[in-house]
Amino acid sequence: MAALSARPREYGAVFKYVLLLPAVLWVIAFTFFPLLFVIRYSFANYVLGMGITGYVGFSNYVDVLTSARFWHAIMVTAIYVAVSVPVEVVLGFLAAWLVNLGAPWSRGFRTVIGIPLFTMEVAIGYLGVTLFSSQGGIVPVVLGLTGIEVPWLSTASGGIAAAILLDIWRWTSFVFVIVLAGLAGISSDLYDAAILDAKSHWQVMWRLGVPLAWPVTTIAILLRTIECLKVFAIPYALTTGGPGTSTEVFSAMDYLTTVQFFNFGQGSAMGIAFLIMVAALITVFFKQMRKRLG
Repeated sequence: MAALSARPREYGAVFKYVLLLPAVLWVIAFTFFPLLFVIRYSFANYVLGMGITGYVGFSNYVDVLTSARFWHAIMVTAIYVAVSVPVEVVLGFLAAWLVNLGAPWSRGFRTVIGIPLFTMEVAIGYLGVTLFSSQGGIVPVVLGLTGIEVPWLSTASGGIAAAILLDIWRWTSFVFVIVLAGLAGISSDLYDAAILDAKSHWQVMWRLGVPLAWPVTTIAILLRTIECLKVFAIPYALTTGGPGTSTEVFSAMDYLTTVQFFNFGQGSAMGIAFLIMVAALITVFFKQMRKRLG
């Protein structure tokens, strides 16, 4: 009998690994092996049609790290992330808080705010061209009525600002959904007690909502930061990195280097260098979050 009762446990353990197997194979096939190839190419001279014609050591990395264009793309990407993510988190949290309070418009708002998530980023980028175009674009026309003139797509600051506004419009709903789930898990008794002690709902939000929803908010910040560091479609479709390379984010530069100019060696070195930077950033982020969460 003991042997028979042990079999279900053995079958359960095996079944657990069977369920994990597709995910493991996916990671190996589409993450681990491609990463190994990229590392190999970063130390080589790769010619399209001929493959690797020789190994150049760290020459590709030296060329990348001494390139002004590389560091400019890193700076543009950092500005993009530093503005987009905090604004999305703040707006998403405020929207989730108001909906969680049961605002009269909350039911319809849940539907409307989720629409951008189902729109392709490249389509949003091309939509932005019509919205921010100086030749009859809606945004310049409306601002022109108030006497405000902004050269959206003809300057570096205007182009990156337009891309950031489109990114905020698309991804605020993502933060909203995650934070709303966290707020919904807070006991109503805690809300009732906090309302009795606080002078306003804003104090309740700051003293109760923000601390208790912070773990899920942290997840939203982390996911948006990682995704925003990889941003490509919206700014590229909107400005193609112009004027010149003034609004060129890292992903666009790496794409042009590798795919358009067929410089696989330097493109791979760029990717590895950027990966190391992002890994260091995420490591610091996790350490700070652990200290904050105790």
